[in-house]
Amino acid sequence: MVNKELFMALEMLEKEKGIPMDVLCEGIQKALVTAIKRDYNNKDIVFCELDPEKKTIRVFVRKNVVSEVIDPDEDLTVEQAQKYKPTAMVGDIIEIELETKEVSRIAADKGKHVIRQGIREAEHGRLREEFQAHNQEIVTAKVSRVDPETKDAIVEIGKAQEPLFRSEQIPNETLLPGMLIKVYIAGVADAKEGRRGPRVTISRTHPGLVKRLFESEVPEIYDGTVEIKAVSREAGSRTKIAVYSADENVDAVGACIGPRGARVGKIVDMLYGEKIDIVKYSDDPKEFIAASLAPAEVISVTIDENAEKSCRVIVPDLQLSLAIGNKGQNARLAARLTGWKIDIKPESGKTDPSVEL
Repeated sequence: MVNKELFMALEMLEKEKGIPMDVLCEGIQKALVTAIKRDYNNKDIVFCELDPEKKTIRVFVRKNVVSEVIDPDEDLTVEQAQKYKPTAMVGDIIEIELETKEVSRIAADKGKHVIRQGIREAEHGRLREEFQAHNQEIVTAKVSRVDPETKDAIVEIGKAQEPLFRSEQIPNETLLPGMLIKVYIAGVADAKEGRRGPRVTISRTHPGLVKRLFESEVPEIYDGTVEIKAVSREAGSRTKIAVYSADENVDAVGACIGPRGARVGKIVDMLYGEKIDIVKYSDDPKEFIAASLAPAEVISVTIDENAEKSCRVIVPDLQLSLAIGNKGQNARLAARLTGWKIDIKPESGKTDPSVEL
């Protein structure tokens, strides 16, 4: 069956939407088979071959040659089979090509919608591949619209439109149509029933966003000289990031701060003033825990041998509030950063009752 018009349409789709011809053909094959199978009680006996070079479509059914027909959809007698293959005998599999008129009728009656769906699926597959290529990365998105009540936004990423829910937006930011923002692709999955295209989770609150921003702004991180060991974040308020360099001549913290704070300052601006503490990572838990409580000073760190990853930290009395932070934020972020349970005590042993834990 020659169908030049269909293949011309596919070539245009390939050029306009960048969908490879083999992906489009696969979608069309699936669509035609799905449509025609309905005439065979949805049995898996229908097959389709597309040849873009010859611009031909071949649709056929495979049936078993048997001595006694049990299922007319799947079986043929020897006499019936020999009409298609004179040498047919019991046990053979016969391919019966559907006539052009029959295929055309089915395609006209049932196939158009399914073929369009196949093309959409092919395009969605391409989008899924694109998003998978950028999974766990940051991309630039354009705000398309914002719901005035829920504040959920729709953003454009390339040719796709994805939701950026209010819960994934930085608390103190206001998104407006036309704004260009950085978003983190936190996950890509197949579409749910009734939804077009892959399910993409995008976020501006994810710790990965901060990590990727530092990779883009700090050359030493990009080239591997400085390594980000851990990130803990409360979006819109504060982030702690632990960095390390195996090169003794490289100041990992200084590299991330940049000349006169230029590098970290640029990231803070992109995050609407979110505070960022950059601390030096150490394989020594005591050193790492002490550094994680910055900007507070630490007198000592004592590991609790009777509990898993638990410690007690002593700080100067006047540093207690700073170590704990507003509503416990500094201590909370330090615990997430290190993976340790941290019990903070003042040097005098007397806890200020006014401090909120």
